[in-house]
Amino acid sequence: MAVTKRLFDTLEDGRAVELYSMSNQNGMCVEVMTYGANIVNLFLPDKDKRKTDITMGYDTIEPYTVNMDNFGATIGPNCNRIGNASFLLEGKKIQMAVNDGANNLHSDGKLGMSKKIWDAQATEDSVIFTVGVEDGDVGLPGNKVVRLTYTLTDENELKLHYEGKSDQNTIINLTNHAYFNLSGHAAGSIHDAVLWVNASHFTEVRAGGIPTGKILPVKGTALDFTVPKPIGRDIDGDDPQTKLVGGYDHNWVLDDWDGQVRLAARLTDEKSKRRMEVYTNLPGIQIYAGNFIGKQAAKDGAEYGPRMGIAMETQFFPDAPNHDNFPSTVFGPERQYDSTTIYKFLF
Repeated sequence: MAVTKRLFDTLEDGRAVELYSMSNQNGMCVEVMTYGANIVNLFLPDKDKRKTDITMGYDTIEPYTVNMDNFGATIGPNCNRIGNASFLLEGKKIQMAVNDGANNLHSDGKLGMSKKIWDAQATEDSVIFTVGVEDGDVGLPGNKVVRLTYTLTDENELKLHYEGKSDQNTIINLTNHAYFNLSGHAAGSIHDAVLWVNASHFTEVRAGGIPTGKILPVKGTALDFTVPKPIGRDIDGDDPQTKLVGGYDHNWVLDDWDGQVRLAARLTDEKSKRRMEVYTNLPGIQIYAGNFIGKQAAKDGAEYGPRMGIAMETQFFPDAPNHDNFPSTVFGPERQYDSTTIYKFLF
């Protein structure tokens, strides 16, 4: 195992952005940077031992300062959507930025954790990122400290361990927004990739992707991945749920959730023979098929567009503060945030 550091780029204000590379004995290499604790590159061998970068991103820092699609970003303090950009916390209305129609998405695209420089410390097989978030930042109460540890193993696991503390009760819901294409980040559509999800239910959404509060069975819907199927098979059909959000952009309710780390989803690419397994101790996984990835220049001279990558965001349910029947995302002095996500690769 090896961890190295180099300069990735420099922000307009002169601050340096460092890139940490973690490599294992099997040829897997993950690169993460101090800006947003962001995954920048993830290189995997294929069946013929050819290495390919399988996660979407950029070569320089400037596009990451915008990054409307959140390539590789660590999202927080609250990921996903909050209906009407507000909720009640202990009887007090909390107002967040209105940045997604009438709603809030991913806390704040300009001021959230994905746009901060994190402190970083390397160990033999890990990089530990830490960031402080002040009381009132992005509208949320509490002085918060968040720590994210990336660990690469010789079992081809990329482990993400999130820890969060706050001196007041607040909401914390953290995730990573990397987009994966097991054929390669510039390989085109992910429609042929085969997906399985360990979920017999999902959270129904209304317009804007906001949960209604109902938890419905996937059986008989386009969201049924209890038997593996290609992502593209039903994505553009007549299912009202996929029509509402332009494809897949839903939260699957993981079966048998008990707070332990369990297998949540599996993605298979027949061309490269690569497979990816997602494990988590969280109750949900938001799967976004990149329906609205903007056409843009990207790393290695690539051009990206819709559905060229899939995000598998382990998390508490979206809009949880507005639904008493969803697992709580309130954390504070009496309840610290702690979650683990593992991306395991087979090749």
